Amino acid sequence: MRYEITMTIDGAPGPFDSVTAFVQYKVSNDRCVPLQPISGATLAPEDSVPLDLTKISDKVYTGHLYVDLLQDEDYYGLGVCHWEVVAATAVLQVKNVGFSPGLFKADVLAQRSATRYFLERDYFDAHAGKENMFPSDPGESSPSVYKAEFQGHLFSATLVAKEDFL
Repeated sequence: MRYEITMTIDGAPGPFDSVTAFVQYKVSNDRCVPLQPISGATLAPEDSVPLDLTKISDKVYTGHLYVDLLQDEDYYGLGVCHWEVVAATAVLQVKNVGFSPGLFKADVLAQRSATRYFLERDYFDAHAGKENMFPSDPGESSPSVYKAEFQGHLFSATLVAKEDFL
């Protein structure tokens, strides 16, 4: 199944050095994977695939996600491994910081939007090359998470999926 992912950026205090995205997949049934020799645990395979985005405007980007992109297969002789999508994640890069809103599988399949909020201050600090910043900022799901004095100084990124029939 194919979904069109649309990302809308609202209130960003400036441009981004780059805007990229990727889709994460994982094997959902770990019984198809051999045990690790020392720990005895099973580590389900995971993969990340670039999600090509088309810039519609300075604020809107679109791309296509395929839920069934990776082939279910018997990789280890222990039964068929079934791949599932985990999330689509965008990376709005400013110097050494990536503002990374994501859209998880349940939201993709339900065609629901997810909005993440980011501090303008973090954008400006990243743009200035501040050293002590985390390299990835997933944002927050609500402005109310931030202190009251910061709530008027946020920007957001909203991702939404819509089933796209060819």
